[in-house]
Amino acid sequence: MLDVNRAGPRSGRLSMHNANALKVGLFGANCSSARTATLAPERWLATWPDCLKLARIADEAGVDFLLPIGRWKGYGGESDFHGSTLETVTWACGLLGATRRITVFGTVHAPLFHPLIAAKEMVTADHIGEGRFGLNIVAGWNEGEFEMFGMEQRPHDERYDFAQEWIDVVNRAWSDAEEQFDFDGRYFKLKGVRAKPKPYGGTRPLIMNAGHSGAGRDFAMRNCDAFFTSTGDVRLAAAGTAQQISDEKLIEVTAQKVAAIKAEGEKFGRHIEVYTQGQVICRSTQKEAEDFHHYANVENADWGAVERMLELRGVTPQNTPPAEYAAKRLQQAVSGIGGNPYVGTPDRVAEQLANLSRGGVRGIAVSFVNYLNDAPFFCAEVLPRLAWMGLRAN
Repeated sequence: MLDVNRAGPRSGRLSMHNANALKVGLFGANCSSARTATLAPERWLATWPDCLKLARIADEAGVDFLLPIGRWKGYGGESDFHGSTLETVTWACGLLGATRRITVFGTVHAPLFHPLIAAKEMVTADHIGEGRFGLNIVAGWNEGEFEMFGMEQRPHDERYDFAQEWIDVVNRAWSDAEEQFDFDGRYFKLKGVRAKPKPYGGTRPLIMNAGHSGAGRDFAMRNCDAFFTSTGDVRLAAAGTAQQISDEKLIEVTAQKVAAIKAEGEKFGRHIEVYTQGQVICRSTQKEAEDFHHYANVENADWGAVERMLELRGVTPQNTPPAEYAAKRLQQAVSGIGGNPYVGTPDRVAEQLANLSRGGVRGIAVSFVNYLNDAPFFCAEVLPRLAWMGLRAN
């Protein structure tokens, strides 16, 4: 097995190596409507000028990273949820060139990009950002998207066999251990490979993955620095229901989940950091925040898009009891399509994020209904509170 650290240690990179105990990023800004399936007129449109404004705001405020969603086809519904998207590596290149400190990820579907082309694209982004590019690798996704490319997805576990060869090729292309190499694998047979330049500063980008199956988690543990997971199940496990639970119980169950993930990484001799995601709605009062959350996520929910996302997970009215289907449908909407909603005043949102850190979570990627409307308030009010708690540098 190829050593993923072969391209050099990453402690000297600008990418994500700072004094912030809890890394905070922004998730999904390259996609229309981001993580909120809503018809609200102020929903995010993901235009390039707005993405550029957002990146500069986040960079100036000390936000750690921008994490895009790899999407090629929307989910339909009246809003055509995720129907308009910006490709992630070229998006990263543009934003890295316009910022100074923030890390920008590319989310790359391994089956759709030849690894040598991807390696070259990502090295280019890494040099533009002087070590601030990160890779979020995806082994497979929606069948309908792959059909657009005339491709069939491999059987589930085989997707990760393919992804393993793919990342092995990328890592060898990034490494300076060989001037030239051949690769004789099951999926790739390459001759006389040369790849220059190498990633910025003789290191390699931080690699993230969100595999949830056994094969997916094994792949992440073998190859990645960060494991991206939802903590929505933690809330249910702690409470037994979707009802309110104590912060102490939530921290306890989060810590158990994080410890289990880290223990898996240790089996492969790896130290894995755990990241999660969630929707933030932060207002001056709790009532304002809760009212807006209900307005955006429920009153104006794009139910057609929500139902399509459930269908892609095998949940339909035909195979699910009516009460259970209604509950799943509502949960998908109120959670920000599968994350955790962090709704409240700056004090409450900061406390909820701090609880993640107390449970061992290394970072969170947050989304907003509209980033330009909401991110400045979040950065001005929530980030300083996290600094006062000792979780971020001032």
